[in-house]
Amino acid sequence: MTAARRKAAEKSRPAPKPDLNRGLLSRLMPAHRAPPEGALPLDRRTTGVFILATLLLVAFQYFGRPEGYLAWLAGPLQPLADEWLGTHASVAPFAWWALASLVLRVAIPFAVVAFVFREPIAAYGWKCRGQLAHAPTYLALYLLALPLILWAASLESFQLKYPFYKGAAAGGGIFWAYEGMYGVQFMGVEAFFRGFLTFALFRRFGYNALFIMAIPYVMVHFNKPLPEVVGALGAALVLGYLALRAGSFVPGMFLHWAVGITMDVLAIGKSLGSTGAAIRAIFSL
Repeated sequence: MTAARRKAAEKSRPAPKPDLNRGLLSRLMPAHRAPPEGALPLDRRTTGVFILATLLLVAFQYFGRPEGYLAWLAGPLQPLADEWLGTHASVAPFAWWALASLVLRVAIPFAVVAFVFREPIAAYGWKCRGQLAHAPTYLALYLLALPLILWAASLESFQLKYPFYKGAAAGGGIFWAYEGMYGVQFMGVEAFFRGFLTFALFRRFGYNALFIMAIPYVMVHFNKPLPEVVGALGAALVLGYLALRAGSFVPGMFLHWAVGITMDVLAIGKSLGSTGAAIRAIFSL
């Protein structure tokens, strides 16, 4: 075919129609921006940790807290609590809180570690052997925190907030039953934030993992007094660092629980007139 005939054939062809769908997709889904040099690529394990953590945080916020029990479960479950617990049935939301902490913050994350990641849970901070060697460090931290706890307990905002279960002020068995539930909740906090999140992200982000973990940890304190919200950042970083150093979040769990019990005793003491009165009340059977 001569050049003249080729040109004539090209002119006789109909002009291609514009691909309107392609133009629309280009506007709605522009080419993604390439990450800067040195940025870490996506990996399935880290992405899975972020997605699971987000889902569990949402589930706990709306369904795992005492408010979630009152909003969603009090109708079917409270009659049973009234029958079983009698005059102490008002503790039921906090029993649910402890159970939800155990399931959403301990069992599910570590089930994922064991059965999905196929790794030992000890690699994520769930380790007790050898932790007594770190007890002096955590005792020193408690003693350093004690003046701050005493100051906080003098504030009206803390006195109104603690203990969460006001029936604990009656002392005796109900106080210790509530504090046991409170302790399970602290197990959930430390297992999730200083265990699962910290150790999972440390492999990918190094010590930056502490700051990543601290963001949601501080946010879960937004319903508490401002000094506690501010202190949550320091607590997250210190406890996270110590957990990595010790290879375990377990000592931090007991420290956190001790601080919580101390705050409750001091708050009850304010309501009864003295800390001595609170101690007598909580040890009365």
